[in-house]
Amino acid sequence: MSQVTCDLTVSLDGFVAGPHQTMEAPLGAGGERLHRWQFEEQDANAAEIAGILEAGAYIMGRNMFAGPGDGPWPDDWRGWWGEDPPYHAPVFVLTSHAREPLEMQGGTTFHFVTEGIESALARARDAAGGKNIAIAGGASTARQFLAAGLIDELRLHVAPIVLGGGERLLDGVGEVQLEPVEVRGTPLVSHLRYKVG
Repeated sequence: MSQVTCDLTVSLDGFVAGPHQTMEAPLGAGGERLHRWQFEEQDANAAEIAGILEAGAYIMGRNMFAGPGDGPWPDDWRGWWGEDPPYHAPVFVLTSHAREPLEMQGGTTFHFVTEGIESALARARDAAGGKNIAIAGGASTARQFLAAGLIDELRLHVAPIVLGGGERLLDGVGEVQLEPVEVRGTPLVSHLRYKVG
């Protein structure tokens, strides 16, 4: 049976984005440093990168798709990743503003879900073809799924930086049972894999 996984890169002080997020700086001040491991150490972190991209469907929040804000959709907005996003699978975007599905190159189609996390998860399960469903982020989306007990495996990629503020991952999720499964590291990141009970 497929699992619901969640891969997020966090700072040592628990932030997945820095302070002062804007359209020009969607990861906030200093937030881009979180993801250096994915670009500067691709070979050393190949297994973790492959694990992020192996899901049959993804779920993300509006901010991860379109940046900070909650107004109506800009007519021409197509996400941060260009015409060939890295997902190559259906992606379900949580939003309060309906929008027609957006087909991209490489097999990625963004579907916009206004009915909440349970609806997004049900649709993602149907679309995943038996593969895992990945909660792609951001922090608010991950918090909702953790608080609802809907994540089976949490994979934290801890960057050795301190952001001092921003979007914190675990605020308000309540008590969550985590069983360590694997720990591995490279100079730019420590990979922590937990079974969520």
